[in-house]
Amino acid sequence: MMSDTIKYIGVDDLDIDLFESQYVVPEGMSYNSYLIDDEKIAVLDTADRRKGEEWKVNLKAALGNRQPDYLVAHHMEPDHSALIAWMLETYPGLQLVCSAQAAKMLANFFEGFNFEGRVMTVKEGDTLSLGKHELKFITAAMVHWPEVIMSYDSFDKVLFSADGFGKFGALVNETDDWACEARRYYFNICGKYGIQVQSVMKKLAALDVQAICPLHGPVLKGEALAEAVKLYDTWSKYDPESEGILIAYASIHGGTAATAERLAEMLNKKGAKKVVVSDLSRSDLAEVIEDAFRYPTVVVAASSYDGGVFPVMHDFLYHLQIKNYQKRRFGIIENGSWAPSAGKVMRSMIEGLKDCEIVEPMVTIRSRMKAADEAQLEQLAESLLA
Repeated sequence: MMSDTIKYIGVDDLDIDLFESQYVVPEGMSYNSYLIDDEKIAVLDTADRRKGEEWKVNLKAALGNRQPDYLVAHHMEPDHSALIAWMLETYPGLQLVCSAQAAKMLANFFEGFNFEGRVMTVKEGDTLSLGKHELKFITAAMVHWPEVIMSYDSFDKVLFSADGFGKFGALVNETDDWACEARRYYFNICGKYGIQVQSVMKKLAALDVQAICPLHGPVLKGEALAEAVKLYDTWSKYDPESEGILIAYASIHGGTAATAERLAEMLNKKGAKKVVVSDLSRSDLAEVIEDAFRYPTVVVAASSYDGGVFPVMHDFLYHLQIKNYQKRRFGIIENGSWAPSAGKVMRSMIEGLKDCEIVEPMVTIRSRMKAADEAQLEQLAESLLA
């Protein structure tokens, strides 16, 4: 329970293996939903259909024999909105509250359902009075869908932040380390939209927010809230969070991997604050993306393949492109047994990123690193630390 009048009615999903069919979630996911019990009763979001029956039990336990007046849909993604039609069918007096953009999306998810007279659209600054509680709506377009709204309860000073400030992991598995899975969540779910997140952050700065209730992850209060807001400001400005160097490699037969590890040894000996080495063929790509955003410098090392670059490296750099990656330094190592081509492809993809610098020299090895390659690798290490 959030307060005497704000109740948690969400559910944990411990059975899910991939969130959005692409992100591994070994600690599960939470689908958060809340009920405000006042003169008017508002339910804030529903849940994923996977856990629909459990959510209905929680809802009915919180309601008792009463009828809810409003269902606020902050976000239309199915993991939060799957039970909208069921709610409207079950409670004939219920009014759905959402953005105009969300109202247009309803038919996408609930074909044939008659929403006429059941939808109240809200925009920036609109309010919904429940009694003591009044919800003020904040548009949050592209954080991370265009129809997203947040709402601020001026009575308990609570922000219902949609997917903002969310994280991977079920609440039953929650630890004190919010940032780890929140970081992976942010850069992979919202990372492209830093400008839009900054716009919302400016709006929130004008509010007295004492608690943040996201649609995934724990309620944030006190020091945890302050730290989350600080990190969101850094992340959404595309600024590095920590000193360090990420070496991401794509190796076929081990030669590129050995070169990447040798560079890491050199960097550590030269006093690098932190060096993270990731095998793109075996690491969780979402976690490597997280590290790429976390640190100011990235080294990409890859084998040539079919006249281009080994596919997992192409996939990594492609993901950086679509996440609006920017303001970083890159080193490049290519490997090719007869016609090295990886460096050209990687350089071209990096040059397409905003405000990214390529640190010279680009290092080329032939199959296996040899004694003669040491000097060039040393030179790259020096340049990366300069």
